[in-house]
Amino acid sequence: MSETIGTAIAVVGIDIGKNSFHAVGLNDRGAIVLRQKWSRSQIGTRLANLPPCLIGMEACVGAHHLSRKLKALGHDARLMPAKYVRPYSKGQKNDFRDAEAIAEAVQRPTMKFVATKTIDQLDLQALHRVRERLVSQRTGIANQIRAFLLERGIAVRQGLRFLRAELPRILAAPSDVVSPRMIRLIEDLAGDWHRLDARINGLSDEIEGIARRDINCERLMSVPGIGPIISSAMVAAIGNGEAFAKGRDFAAWLGLVPRQISTGDRTILGKISKRGNRYLRVLFVQAAWVVLVQPKSWQRYGLKPWIEAAKTRLHRNVLAVALANKLARIAWSVLACGRSFESNTAAAQSV
Repeated sequence: MSETIGTAIAVVGIDIGKNSFHAVGLNDRGAIVLRQKWSRSQIGTRLANLPPCLIGMEACVGAHHLSRKLKALGHDARLMPAKYVRPYSKGQKNDFRDAEAIAEAVQRPTMKFVATKTIDQLDLQALHRVRERLVSQRTGIANQIRAFLLERGIAVRQGLRFLRAELPRILAAPSDVVSPRMIRLIEDLAGDWHRLDARINGLSDEIEGIARRDINCERLMSVPGIGPIISSAMVAAIGNGEAFAKGRDFAAWLGLVPRQISTGDRTILGKISKRGNRYLRVLFVQAAWVVLVQPKSWQRYGLKPWIEAAKTRLHRNVLAVALANKLARIAWSVLACGRSFESNTAAAQSV
């Protein structure tokens, strides 16, 4: 790479791979002046020799680490969702064309960017992802045990706590319906279940400890229905919330707003879009159900007039999603403004 070409580069698009990176550089007029393939060990040296410029990448595995590294070199590194880059790709797909599309997309003034996560955020996010996987495995084991018992005419009420309470009695009671082989198999599955319980509890305690020590998580836990798990997951996902201009943008990113299919001056709203962070969206819906099943807390949090008015026109499942939307907007406001939730009816209804 010559110095003349290097000084002419204004924008660089990088297509990230496991071992190789394809880079396309554009000058001030948008012409391609750089088109190279670099190894993972080369990319730091190559970009360190460039003058500070705008660098675009898709938000994928390894992108946050590289973004922090490039910002330390003085570059303006920005991450974008892959689905927003795709419309700028021209012709057949290959890595260089992907890098060119990234270089063009990063210059758009209306492009939506992903905030670069810190190491602490990535660590906290990893804890949540491992815990989510273990919870899913535990649910699968419980469902398998329930199915084996149901095939032999033993029905257990739905819910982990009911199966956990009934299982010792079922295994201890002599029965001609359940064979010794099946009892042994279910006991092994129950052992796996207990081991998963121990790992999940350990991760939950670690997450709760982190949340109790973090000021942003402490503020979020003042919002009704939000505890250590939701607050820490939100901080891990969006940091201080600066990537969103307002609470409505955050709720839309979570997929808690109606999907809009409007044309010809007709506004058509469907079901919720379910876009963005699915894990966080599910947690906020669970938080909404926690609030709804505790009517005595509505007045204390200033939510009673809103919930009672919404109950008259919405199905309870729709009400839960609507309340999740409201809680998400309140949570973003608490995070962005740096202050705890105030249980004031007027303040709560204005968010």
